[in-house]
Amino acid sequence: MTGPLLEVRNLSKGFESAAGSGYLPVLKDLSFQVAAGEFVAVVGPSGCGKTTLLRVLAGLLPPSAGRVTIAGQEPELARRQKEVGFVFQTPALLPWRTVLGNIRLALEVNRVPRPALDPEELLRLTGLAEFAHYYPHQLSGGMAQRVALARALVFDPKLLLMDEPFSALDELTRSALRYELLRVWEQTRKTVVFVTHSLPEAVILADRVLVLSHRPARLAGEFEVDLPRPRHEAMEDSAPFREAVRWLKSRLRAA
Repeated sequence: MTGPLLEVRNLSKGFESAAGSGYLPVLKDLSFQVAAGEFVAVVGPSGCGKTTLLRVLAGLLPPSAGRVTIAGQEPELARRQKEVGFVFQTPALLPWRTVLGNIRLALEVNRVPRPALDPEELLRLTGLAEFAHYYPHQLSGGMAQRVALARALVFDPKLLLMDEPFSALDELTRSALRYELLRVWEQTRKTVVFVTHSLPEAVILADRVLVLSHRPARLAGEFEVDLPRPRHEAMEDSAPFREAVRWLKSRLRAA
């Protein structure tokens, strides 16, 4: 395909109050593009609408105004065609199914006899091959999130949306998973939109970071991350890394 994989044009989203007494604007006139294979992080103040943005991109919520296209299609159609994968803040694994069973569940629900990506290969890719027959209660939080990532990849989606997937983890586990995610991304080169509250996490993962303002969220800035790939932990001590974090912090304060 030519042009961006994901295109957001003049997107606005709001909600009517339950009692019908008013309208809450959440997103306001957002426009940006994401190229195929690009890793884009989204940061912004708490409650500004980052999760709402991902849900609109996934076709789970309709825009109030503007348009979103994924490979030229409306998000809802792209989602039905399994071209969008979503990793939520919590892994939401079924406790009575094994790791492999949780990954295969999406295939069973959608009656897909032959997945685009083999579940057992995805277990190897995410470092979980030896845990295929473990149950969720036997996994650490980081391992459970890796299962959620493998499950999101099983249909080989064109676009992977990740909503603060490491936010509930301790800092050491969270840091380790950043580099696990980078390893998986290096092998798959998925187009990723990744929401996070952590500026260091955004910088070390992304090609580009979008900064949203307070609600209603507008695009307050964007930063091209000038760090070579593959990325590694020692880069977090480099001057370009620290400068990127400082810039993002200043934009968030200004926003």
